[in-house]
Amino acid sequence: QHLQDKFSVIYSVPAFSNLAELLLNSAPDIIVVASPTDTHLSVIEEILQHHTPKAILCEKPLSYTVNEARTIVQKCEDQGVRLLVNYIRRADPGVIEVKSRLNSGEIKVPFKAIVWYSKGLLHNGSHFLDLMIFWFGLVKSIKLIGEDRPFGDQDPGPDICVEFESGLAYFCSAKEENFSHYTVEVLAQNGRLRYEQGGEISWQASETHPTMRNSNRLRLTPAIIENDMSHYQYNVANQLSKALENSYNTLCNGKEGLIIIEFLESIVKQNTSIL
Repeated sequence: QHLQDKFSVIYSVPAFSNLAELLLNSAPDIIVVASPTDTHLSVIEEILQHHTPKAILCEKPLSYTVNEARTIVQKCEDQGVRLLVNYIRRADPGVIEVKSRLNSGEIKVPFKAIVWYSKGLLHNGSHFLDLMIFWFGLVKSIKLIGEDRPFGDQDPGPDICVEFESGLAYFCSAKEENFSHYTVEVLAQNGRLRYEQGGEISWQASETHPTMRNSNRLRLTPAIIENDMSHYQYNVANQLSKALENSYNTLCNGKEGLIIIEFLESIVKQNTSIL
């Protein structure tokens, strides 16, 4: 009760002791579900039992299992609730700019990429699987290529190879207890794209080598693609506003979030020793 009262004073908004009490006293258009992953289904079921919001923004991953994720997607669809998954990188202006350059052919495929992630495939690895899907389209296949010990009880950290229509991405697991590490390096046909330091993006285009005949090299100085990860949740809110207006938006929807869980569950099933 003390924390509830303190929250109300600091933010000048009402606070409630449980979800049912909140929904009996208010009718929000948008509800954010940021509870532990294994409670997402029960929380969303309780929301839909008391209220039909315009949208639910659910923290990633949607669930630990395909069956629960499918149930969440179906229940929201049945009640006409727009379901979105909070993969924040999709809303970043720099990430959207890269997508635009890929669509225009300014960044040319096919490609090959290395993705480093730490702290588990479902939680943090899924962020970068979603990022690569946003940039390069649907996945054709995912294959386990290496094992690592589990991080936590439900979130292993394997090395995997992900095949897209236009290239391959190798996801390599780093040990979070040593240090956090999240980077992407994409070698396109005409340059190198790097995503590192939590969201800094650079493009190093290829050019004719000044002294070696019939040879190309990467330009010595990369060009920075401006990002706005310091306001990442604000960017998500802007994209959510577009979604509610039925305008083009870059957010991950429920069905896309389900596809990610389907692929990741298939990796775990490929080798149960990583559980």
